[in-house]
Parts: sequence; C-alpha cells; structure tokens
Amino acid sequence: MLNNGHNFLSMLPAATKNLLIINVLVWLAYLVLLRSGIDLGRWLALYYPASPNFAIYQLVSYMFMHGSWAHIIFNMLGLYMLGSALNQVWGTKRFLIFYFVTGIGAALIHILVTFIRIQIVQADMPPEMIQIVYTEGASVLNRGMNYTNEAMGSLNLLINRPTVGASGAIFGILIAFAVLFPNAPLYLMFIPVPIKAKYLVIVLVVASLFFGFANFPGDRIAHFAHLGGMIFGILMILYWRKKDKNRTYYEHYY
Repeated sequence: MLNNGHNFLSMLPAATKNLLIINVLVWLAYLVLLRSGIDLGRWLALYYPASPNFAIYQLVSYMFMHGSWAHIIFNMLGLYMLGSALNQVWGTKRFLIFYFVTGIGAALIHILVTFIRIQIVQADMPPEMIQIVYTEGASVLNRGMNYTNEAMGSLNLLINRPTVGASGAIFGILIAFAVLFPNAPLYLMFIPVPIKAKYLVIVLVVASLFFGFANFPGDRIAHFAHLGGMIFGILMILYWRKKDKNRTYYEHYY
C-alpha cells in the first residue's frame, strides 16, 4: 500500500524493517526448499542439546523459523506494531540487543524446562530404554514415526522435537512496551474491545503459566519460552534503568 509515494516498510525504523524482511525471506526459503525435499528446520530450528541435531547457533537461528502461516503472521504483526515503537524510542543498537537477548533467553528457559521434564520422564524408565531413545530417537522421528511405548515416545519428543519462532522475543517486546506505555490500548484479534498493555501482559503471563504447567497432550506451543522472553525482557529493562538513571524515555506514557 502506497502512502505519499512511500510503502509501509520505508516508514519503519531500520531494525524493525530488517527483522521483518529477514523473517519473511527465511519463511519463503523454507517453503520453496521443502518442495525439493530440503527441510531448513533440520538446521535452523532449536533442538535440545542432547539431540544429534543440536547446534549452538540454533539459539539464534530458531527465531527466524516458523511453523505455519498463522505463526509467522502473528509474530510479525507483534514485531511491526510494538517493535517499531520500541525501535523508535531506543534506537537501532539497543532495540536489536533487546530483541536477541530476549529471544536467546527464551530459548535457554525452554531448554531448562525441557531438561526438568526429561528428568521426570526418565525417572521411571529403565536405562536400556533411555539409551535407545538417545541413540535412535532422532532417526525414528525423521522417518515420521515414534515409539509406541508412552514413556519412550514422550522422551523422544522432548529430546528431538524442534522449536521454532520469534515468539519469545515478541513476548519480550510486549512486556517492554507495557512498561514504557502501560496505558496504551491494544486490540486482540476477534476481540473488538481495547485492552491496556499492562493488563494484556498480566493475562498473557497467567495464560502461559496455566498452559505451560497443564502441558496438554498435543500442545506444541513453548509456553515457558514465552515467559522466558518476558523474564529476560524485564531483566534488560531493569539493567538499563540502573545504567541510564538520567534518561527519561521510561517515563513516556500514553
């Protein structure tokens, strides 16, 4: 859509614009290569460190992978609407630092929660079964299969199922936006009534905790990664507040 000779990308802050472009390009590349039998997720998605598919760079690359059209659209809308405001307030360098710290922090929290869940599952399993999953589980999932034994199947998914998406960083952006602009009205899709940013954050934290601990079968959303993004977002804001005592941008409210 044109506006006075400019498209909407040209009016976005540089960091937000570039992150949007990279995310969309990676998603399109994923779709195109998948048709040729090449799955970018095997390299760019985040795997648990004990998985043979894990690589350290995945702590960053997983943020640019998405699981569906809906997944990337919701995340990019959050980046566009909220991230651009933070980018304008903080500038490019600080915004990018915040984005990647919260995204990596979300991955670390997700890995920690996965580690705890693995210990719980393994507690009632004989060592032989555990060893089979660690040595053969990845190849079993690569063939589109899993173990019929419930414990082995659960353990295999925890170790070898990938995690993708910028949601951790987006949740970090959301909580930063709520700190800077607590009374800004935000709209949720399908809900015509605006919700103040500070209240929306509370709702999302409670929902993430509930669904994270409930761990419903078939729920593939990394709820604790969302919370991880928020936790690291708050830590970054507290750090910057202490560092920048004389700055006033934390006092700009709607």
